[in-house]
Amino acid sequence: MTERVALIGSGNWGSAVAKIIGRNVRRFDHFDNKVKMWVFEEKVNGQNLTEIINTKHENVKYLPGIQLPSNIVACPDLLETCRDATMLVFVVPHQFVTSICKQLKGRIPDNCKAISLIKGIDVNADGFRLITDMIQESLGVPTCVLSGANIANEVAEEKFCETTIGYRNRADGELFREIFHTPTFRVNIVPDVVGVELCGALKNIVAIGGGLVDGLKLGDNTKAAIIRIGLYEMRKFSQMFYADVKDETFFESCGVADLITTCAGGRNRKVAEAHVTTGKSFDQLEQEMLNGQKLQGTSTAQDMYNILSKKNLCHEFPLMTTIYKICYEGLPPIRIVEDI
Repeated sequence: MTERVALIGSGNWGSAVAKIIGRNVRRFDHFDNKVKMWVFEEKVNGQNLTEIINTKHENVKYLPGIQLPSNIVACPDLLETCRDATMLVFVVPHQFVTSICKQLKGRIPDNCKAISLIKGIDVNADGFRLITDMIQESLGVPTCVLSGANIANEVAEEKFCETTIGYRNRADGELFREIFHTPTFRVNIVPDVVGVELCGALKNIVAIGGGLVDGLKLGDNTKAAIIRIGLYEMRKFSQMFYADVKDETFFESCGVADLITTCAGGRNRKVAEAHVTTGKSFDQLEQEMLNGQKLQGTSTAQDMYNILSKKNLCHEFPLMTTIYKICYEGLPPIRIVEDI
């Protein structure tokens, strides 16, 4: 059977993985060589972004300077992108997943499977849902997750790194590994979707803490302490709500490695540092610094706080609670080391 891959999303990370997938599908006989990529249509210098990608083979807005393979075909129509796909790769901000799934419901092949590259959780009145569960429940397709220490520009420049795929069905994990694994993007697959996914969402909160430490010029020992406490709280939260999350997952790329890289680089750290040095709000800095991208750490901190406060658990997660209060309640940043 020929597998057909469709990419849902074309931002910075989406474009970086498009480069990998476009090359990899050509290496195997069981993949269709054409990979459609859904692009939210916008104008760049008066020209449609899809036209630019399909003629220049470069996403000039979100991943400038990186050539995309010619078999990546940008498409502004979501249904057209996914209509005959057997493998869906979700790589959009988590706020858009619900509306995308609504549009796709009943419109994709029965033998389809999906993978989420989205770092976030969906919070509602009853608590929270994992993005993989949202996709799986609304589309009726088995869903894996990919997460790791993967700053998009470095991946696109083919600097060596690792990533983790969490699977429920090993055959799906192995199939998705084929479209992602390269000598410079090393993929390990593990039977723990929930653990991989929660690591990817929760580490963005800790990265805000890392940026606050940098802005306060507290040094490397303090940063290391925040990372350690952050990893501890990530594991504690994951296993409190999902008993079968495995300890080993936190030692994969999706766990400790992603936490380190996000606290060293990445947008959450950068904006949190600027919050300390400029005194500006996170909302204002997001607009000024991120070229239209979303800051995930603050919204995930708010989501987490809502969950923990409803269950009266804030005292058990002092780091995540303090980061929330600095982001949303005007708590002075120095409290990051005083209240934990």
